[in-house]
Amino acid sequence: MVTRRLVLIAGGAAFTAWFAPGRLAVAASTGTSPVTHTDAEWRQLLTPAQYAVLRQNATERPFSSPLLGEHRPGIFACAGCDRGLFSSETKFNSGTGWPSFWAPLNDDAIGTTKDTSLGMARTAMHCAGCDGHLGHVFNDGPPVTGLRYCMNGIAMKFKPAIAQQGG
Repeated sequence: MVTRRLVLIAGGAAFTAWFAPGRLAVAASTGTSPVTHTDAEWRQLLTPAQYAVLRQNATERPFSSPLLGEHRPGIFACAGCDRGLFSSETKFNSGTGWPSFWAPLNDDAIGTTKDTSLGMARTAMHCAGCDGHLGHVFNDGPPVTGLRYCMNGIAMKFKPAIAQQGG
């Protein structure tokens, strides 16, 4: 169900993503992640769009990610380091234009930082493996956890589950 609040949140985020990509200020990460590369190495490893989101805290445009329509069983992993982040079992349609989940794959998958950009306090999510920016978590998710992990699809890749062969 689309509510006025959801429309306003998505509209504000879309406006920001459209007119100011790469300009969102997010608190610096701890810099203690297991996967580290120089800036030059990250630029070689990632596409320009992935680099903007994962390394510069940008936000992709809403409804632009192919992962938004991904519904097969599998794991959504970090595009920067391949760390598993979310299970397809926790993915849901939030109507916001970004892939959304109600829980991470496990407690070690993601980390958080305080984000005070855009004149509001939010919780930014980053990959625990490489400190790459993923998105934000909000407390307007489904009843299962009440949380909505709103992720940039460009910051992730999908790894389909391997079908079990009967014998």
